[in-house]
Amino acid sequence: MARAAASLRQALMLENGGVISLVGSGGKTSLMFRVARELSKAGESVLTTTTTRIFMPAREQSSSVIQSDDYEEILDVASKYLKETSHLTVVSATGSDPGKLKGLEPDTVDKIWQSGLFRWIVVEADGAAGRPLKAPAEHEPVIPLSSRWVVGVVGLDAFNRPLEEKWVFRPEIFARVSGLSPGDLITAGSISRVLLHPAGIFKGCPSHSVSIAFLNKADSPGRVEAGRSIARLLAEDGKNRLNRIVLGKVLREPPVVEYY
Repeated sequence: MARAAASLRQALMLENGGVISLVGSGGKTSLMFRVARELSKAGESVLTTTTTRIFMPAREQSSSVIQSDDYEEILDVASKYLKETSHLTVVSATGSDPGKLKGLEPDTVDKIWQSGLFRWIVVEADGAAGRPLKAPAEHEPVIPLSSRWVVGVVGLDAFNRPLEEKWVFRPEIFARVSGLSPGDLITAGSISRVLLHPAGIFKGCPSHSVSIAFLNKADSPGRVEAGRSIARLLAEDGKNRLNRIVLGKVLREPPVVEYY
């Protein structure tokens, strides 16, 4: 049954604090900062970071950025910043990609969470080079063990587009996992298969984590219907371990269309 949600917090079942890891493609960075803004506006301390690479946040995304890979230094500086703001971003160093910053090691994220300094940590734990869809390579995603939630994001703007590099990051892996051939149109069935396949978007998800599919960019009637078709296929799969399916549009209002 589809239900309307007033907030991302409600749709993603975010209660009592924890580590939220975002994997997949199609709007992870936007979702990370949108979730952080919602949680921090409620007066709760939030850390945003990545275990891969990220562009320097714009001021409206995160006004306070700490650049360090030293756990003790991060805690020391963050504790001072938290007296003035409830949302911080932490990265470790300038990466090899032009303009991108390297993220934290997953065990560093675990240690920061165990310190108790932050109520929430939101982690971009996968890369997709800006594509709406992806399938992970052997070394992906990079999910901290402490993750209480893992949210798999896909962009509905790739629906009914050809399976090629323009729309899909690592298209050859996506083809193998989804059963499509290069150049085939991307279907609801192929997206649902990549969300559910052991080598798909949730690969390496800790067994204790809440697993949520976020079908993003549902900002037109056609994309909403595509998202509903994917949701039906996911819900019908008897081996589905997803706890929730969310149809949303992170860059629009409201950010949640409905959830299942």
